[in-house]
Amino acid sequence: MNAHYADLKDSSVYITGGGSGIGAALTDGFLAQGAKVAFIGRSDATAFCDAMEAKHGRRPLFLQGDITDMDRLKGSIDAAAEAHGPITTLISNAANDKRHTLEELSPDDWDWMQAINLKAYYFATQAVAPMMRDAGRGSIINFSSISYMMGLGGLSAYTAANAGITGMTRSHARELGPDNIRVNAIAPGWVLTQKQLDMWATPKDLEDHLERQCLKQHLKPEDVVQPCLFLASQSSAAMTAQCMVVDGGVVFTG
Repeated sequence: MNAHYADLKDSSVYITGGGSGIGAALTDGFLAQGAKVAFIGRSDATAFCDAMEAKHGRRPLFLQGDITDMDRLKGSIDAAAEAHGPITTLISNAANDKRHTLEELSPDDWDWMQAINLKAYYFATQAVAPMMRDAGRGSIINFSSISYMMGLGGLSAYTAANAGITGMTRSHARELGPDNIRVNAIAPGWVLTQKQLDMWATPKDLEDHLERQCLKQHLKPEDVVQPCLFLASQSSAAMTAQCMVVDGGVVFTG
């Protein structure tokens, strides 16, 4: 049985990458709580929005754009606030875990990876902070990953950004805490989105990763939704500056 958080009803939620993968599951989950959801994504999400409206009786606001375009990112946040009221939950979820070797990554590739995986997170927080201040509260949830904790090879630009997200989360929690704005991170394990299944989830890699997990079942996008709802709600009112690991028991913290 999934939890219901009454304080999320009619709240204004903004999600980056909310039309596919984990982001789509988050949009679905917050709509089920009665929240007003807006999300940005590059690909047309009309069919997804149609499906969500049919399922929940309310339609998410799709704002097409690229999160590496800072003007468009801020413009979409402003448009979401205009449509749904001041944003009180920001979820920076969109990311790109493109594989690469140390030798083949160019400076331009590096800049592109950091723009998607770190820069957009910073400036999304900058854009929502004033409206959260005015509202008297807010919850910012940044998606990191256990990949940097594991020291995985073959995606070091991504793991560098994820380590940066955790550090940035803690600093922003300190800076925004006096305004009753909480900032936390979620670090998922290997969540088997369709992209992961199509591009990288070989039978051998799946078997090896499951062996590392305490829980012997692969993670699905839905497994990340409930922890995110908890961090958005007042049930976690005393939690900030934390990185919540949701990985089936691969890494250990504390």
